Order: sequence, then C-alpha cells, then structure tokens
Amino acid sequence: MLAVWWQDTTAGSLRGTGDYVTAAGRIAGMLGAYLLLVLVALMARVPLLDNRVGSDVAARYHRALGEYTVILLVAHAVLLVVGYGMQSGTGLVSETVTVEVSYPDVLMATAALGLLVMVGVLSARMVRRRLSYETWHFFHLYVYLAMALAFAHEFANGADFSNSVRNRAIWSAAHIAVLAAVLLFRLILPMWRSVRHSLRVAEVVAEGPGVISIYLTGRRLNRLGAEPGQFLRWRFLSRGLWWESHPYSLSAPSTDRTMRITVKNLGDGSGRLGQLRRGTRVWIEGPYGAFTAGRSAVRFGRRRPSLLIAGGVGITPIRALYETLPGFGADVILLYRAMRQEDLVFWPELQAIARNRRFGLYPVLGGNTVRGRDPLDAKALLKIVPDAARRDVYLCGPPGLVKATTEQLKRAGVPRRRIHVEAFDL
Repeated sequence: MLAVWWQDTTAGSLRGTGDYVTAAGRIAGMLGAYLLLVLVALMARVPLLDNRVGSDVAARYHRALGEYTVILLVAHAVLLVVGYGMQSGTGLVSETVTVEVSYPDVLMATAALGLLVMVGVLSARMVRRRLSYETWHFFHLYVYLAMALAFAHEFANGADFSNSVRNRAIWSAAHIAVLAAVLLFRLILPMWRSVRHSLRVAEVVAEGPGVISIYLTGRRLNRLGAEPGQFLRWRFLSRGLWWESHPYSLSAPSTDRTMRITVKNLGDGSGRLGQLRRGTRVWIEGPYGAFTAGRSAVRFGRRRPSLLIAGGVGITPIRALYETLPGFGADVILLYRAMRQEDLVFWPELQAIARNRRFGLYPVLGGNTVRGRDPLDAKALLKIVPDAARRDVYLCGPPGLVKATTEQLKRAGVPRRRIHVEAFDL
C-alpha cells in the first residue's frame, strides 16, 4: 500500500506542513483499509489457514490487528481534515463541515468509521467480558456493512484509486477474493455439508455440574474429516437458538454415524442447550483447528511421547485425543486440572482408557494455589512427569490457565515449539 502511495506522489508535491499532514492521512487510510481486508480474510475460516495455523491463532491476530485498524482509520479522518484546513487556512470545524458536505461519499465513510469504532469498543476486553456472545457477534457483523460503505468512498476520493485503473482493478480483485472466501467457507460450504450429513440431536446427557454432552447422529460423517482435537461451529435449528452458532470441540472420536460434543453452561446460549429435543436439526461449519495428533513430531519412525493438560471444560478436545493418540503405557500422560473431584468430567471414561492402554492419568485438584503454590508449577509438573521436557504437550483450557501453565512448562524445559495450545478464547 505504501508503494501505491509513493508511485502516485509526484516529486515536489509535498511542500508545506499541510501537505505532509495530508499525506500522513492518506497513508493511514490506505493501511487501515488494507488491514480491514486482512481482518475479514482471517475470519473467513479458510480451511488451509484454520487447520494449519489454528483458529485460536487466527483469532488472536484478528483481535490484535483490529485495534491498529481502528486507530489508523481514525487517524486518517483526523489528519486529512487537519491537513486540508492547514492548506486552505480554515478552522477545524469549518473544514470538517466542508469535507462532509462537499466531498462525494464522505458521509458514507463517516458512517463506516462510526461502525468500526463501535465494534472496536465492544471488542475491548473489559467491555467484551460484560456482553453475551450473541450480542457481541451481532454487532461484529456490522464490519461487513462498514466495508461496503467505505469501498465507494475509497474510489471516489482516494487519489491513488480514482486516477489509476490498475490500482482500482487490484483493489477490487482483493475485495472480490475476500468476499468469495467468506461466502464459500462461511455460507455455501456449511449449507452443503449440513444438508449432506443431516445431523440431528440424538440425546442430551448431564455429565457434571453445569456440563452436558450432546450426542448427534448423521450420515457419512467420516467424510467430514473431523479429527480428535478439532471443533466445529454448531447451529441448532430450535426456537431461540437457530440464529446463533457456537464453537464446540468434539469430546469423543466421531464415527460414520455419530458425533459427541460437550458444553459447559457459561451463561450465554450454551445454557439453553440442555433443553434440546431429540430430532432437532443441526447445521455445522467446519471442522476447524490444528489441535490434533498431527502436531506431534515423529523421529526415527517413532512418535514423541505426549503430555496432555486440561483445565475445566478444556477436557473436551483432550478427551478425544487421549483415546486416539498412538502409544502405550507412559507414552501418553494426562493431567486434569479441576476445583473438585465432582468437576472431573468424563472421569470414568478417562479411567477406562487409562486401564486399557496403561496411560498415565492424574487429577490436579484445588484452586489457583494450594498451600501458596500453583499445583501446576514447574516443580510440580516435573515431579509428576520427570521427562516432560522431551514430550509434546497438548494444553487446553481457559485463557488464564493456558497462559500460566505455558510459562511453567517453559520453566520445566519444554521448548515453546512443542507446546500445542487450544485456548477457549475465540
């Protein structure tokens, strides 16, 4: 984007302070518009990206870049008004009115900026925690409207586009490609898969305090290619639920006819899933995620031993991996973090797997600290798993637990490249 601006800026055109401020505004606008396109592409759920890099990583970059995008676009508007005012010798208020009224499509661009600022504020961590997922997701959809409103403004007022057929063609092609990815991977492909596999609710079973498992039946489910450790986005076609989708991991390996997900009541739409009726139709997106057995390294024809660490409802993808990871005996060890014994979801199932394959299984109970120490600090980890440093580690749970445990794993000698994380923070 900087190259486009540089190529279309003639020598000697930057003479005074007003020219430099205006140029800075143009650069900020172009970079902001480019980042906005990148943000949408990151959330288009392209399988090549989500299944190689990981959806949580894509979401993390999306969130981080979103802040810079809003800042750049606000700077674009402010710098241009200030720069134009300096060039014409008018005041800030007067120049703002002139720009809004006289320049084509600027009112639409202002509306687009307002929408993006609103989404940015609602996505700030302090605000986001106070909103339900459904409310946040609904307002997040306004990003698409903002892009549409801003697009006409970019061609009408952007000198780098209005005077160059080549730049308009490149910019249009980029928008078409991102729009096609969104339509294909978030609308067309999910609709086709949902009809093809015809998933329905078979049974809803209580697993523990506030935790339920939903058993589903369908047809040719193996053709979905869903691996243990991955998740799908689920839309239950029931009153009050059909308009929202949520990401839930598979809590058991799928078969050609059955799948299972496990959900904790977090106070949003997940709390209503316990009342689902048998036979309810289900629409799906996915599978997504790189939290699979494929992350484990193979050396000299033998897979590296694994250490699985789950916290809370993070046991869902770990449970599926625990059953399917190759190995026997001490090749696979699971540490399950929970407050109380009754919070250990799937405990009888996990014990059965451990007995059949001689895997290690250790509950780690208590609060964040037990007798003043983190029960999963480096010393405690090495006491339970002395060879932790040579294992591939699969870690899943709430963001706070994931962050703290990752630091302790590194202190225990586990290289960062062998710590595979799935943080429930989409």
